[in-house]
Amino acid sequence: MAPLRHKASPIPSAPPVHQQAPLSAVAVERAVSKSYDIFISYASEDKGKVVRPLAKALIEHELDVWYDELTLGIGDSLRQKIDVGLATSRVGIVVLSHDFFREGWSTYELNGLVTNDVAGKQKLLPIWHGFSHQEVREYSPSLADRVARSTEHYTSQEIADEIAAFLREET
Repeated sequence: MAPLRHKASPIPSAPPVHQQAPLSAVAVERAVSKSYDIFISYASEDKGKVVRPLAKALIEHELDVWYDELTLGIGDSLRQKIDVGLATSRVGIVVLSHDFFREGWSTYELNGLVTNDVAGKQKLLPIWHGFSHQEVREYSPSLADRVARSTEHYTSQEIADEIAAFLREET
């Protein structure tokens, strides 16, 4: 089991795609050959209270988690690393909050997660943080259809335990 490493938070915005150097064929092969059990999508404002404890608890279950603090390093292309994480994860966790719907990157990730879920390539597991079912329904009726866990009623550890059990049943 890998310990939760602490890195500096990623830079909130990346340069436009046309300014990013493309990955070499070797780098693409290496990146795509890595797979993850879980991809976590969230707003940076939710990191300390919800996401970091959730990622730590998932890792304690010996799950391989795509989480920015563990996955991103200096000089990485944020978009490319996110795309690899989205493409190679079995489950996409999305922490829905008021801040989540204000951020561009979280919307980008949500679009990828929904696309993968609809295609049957990945299971989308929503977590509501300070967000009610009615608010989710107003934003997206299709997201409101999903059974979710709320941080109002469950701890990060309890949610991680349930996700780990879900993944064990899926294999």
